[in-house]
Amino acid sequence: MKILFLGDVVGRGGRAAVIEKLPKLRESWKLDFVVVNAENATRGAGLSGEHAKAILEAGADVITLGDHAFDQKDMMQFVESEPRVIRPLNFSKVAPGKGARVFSTRNGQKVLVAQVLGQVFMKRPFDDPFSAVDSVMRQYPLGGLVQASLIDVHCEATSEKMGMGHFCDGRASVVVGTHTHVPTGDAMILPGGTAYQTDAGMCGDYNSVIGMHKEEPLRRFITGMAKGRFEPAMGEATVSGLYAEVDPRTGKATRVEQVRQGGRLSAAGPN
Repeated sequence: MKILFLGDVVGRGGRAAVIEKLPKLRESWKLDFVVVNAENATRGAGLSGEHAKAILEAGADVITLGDHAFDQKDMMQFVESEPRVIRPLNFSKVAPGKGARVFSTRNGQKVLVAQVLGQVFMKRPFDDPFSAVDSVMRQYPLGGLVQASLIDVHCEATSEKMGMGHFCDGRASVVVGTHTHVPTGDAMILPGGTAYQTDAGMCGDYNSVIGMHKEEPLRRFITGMAKGRFEPAMGEATVSGLYAEVDPRTGKATRVEQVRQGGRLSAAGPN
């Protein structure tokens, strides 16, 4: 099974790059399943229902969100009517939507997708992510009801993401980090057979400060004062993520590659 995960989509430029490139990647790489984190896809803060539909129509099977899940207010209703959009498991007990669901590939194989928020350095005290993920993995063990599983770990701290990777090793097919918008160079298969990368990076303009026009973030760093809101950078975007191949008989990863397409970080990707 060939799985592609794309990191945080940032603003109009990131959306446009994903919508342009994803159909070609699905065809050329013969992808079976695609997950896209899109929590910053609408003006750099949250995701609207309209933009979610566009990303799904471009070829995403599932969209994950994050700590900005409901910054765009229409997502409160949209996530209830669109099962292909996943919010974090531990966001809030009263939050709309679901944090984990089982989906079918186009040839009928079952894939669990779940997302969880970290606790370290995050602005809000979310519930324990490890117990939340453990409960889901116990319910859907590899080789049982699902042929593959993917966990999106939306965290600030690299140590917490790595901890989650090892916690899930052998129990999930893919564990991939999001939130910091900077791709890490540690794509690997862990000893138990789980494909892992600390952060998938962003789908956005890397001539920026984590996807935003440089002027306002620099002003705040230098002066400590804000003048305006952050605005997504609009240069050529790089589509960043993780590609994994999974043996559906065991749910274990057999191959993993970092993905960088277009823009300033372009690389070859899987052949």
